[in-house]
Amino acid sequence: MTARVVAADVKAILDNTELKESVINVFITSANTIVNTVLGTGVTDNMKEIERWLTAHLISLTRERQAIREEAGGTRIDYTGKFGEGLKATTYGQTVMLLDTTGKLASYDGRHSVSIFAIPNFDD
Repeated sequence: MTARVVAADVKAILDNTELKESVINVFITSANTIVNTVLGTGVTDNMKEIERWLTAHLISLTRERQAIREEAGGTRIDYTGKFGEGLKATTYGQTVMLLDTTGKLASYDGRHSVSIFAIPNFDD
């Protein structure tokens, strides 16, 4: 499906990004795929906003991490989020959770669940 947002939409919410549109477009494609896979057509009112904030979240997890602490003298930078926190790892992801009224994106981790059933012994 065609992306709902363009690079300018995402740049409007990113903090001082210098990423080229071509780079942002790669993240838009990923966000669009996730939104379409997880939400399908279930949320139509704010799909564009969800996709925009999810794109910013993906960018801030990888290319432009969000700093929670910066120093100059000793040169120290502390970043937000930890691996495995999902959408909670960035303020952009937290906004996605607010926009997604279904809660599906918050619980999505990209893996499919698997069940294993044991077959009882029929020798008895």
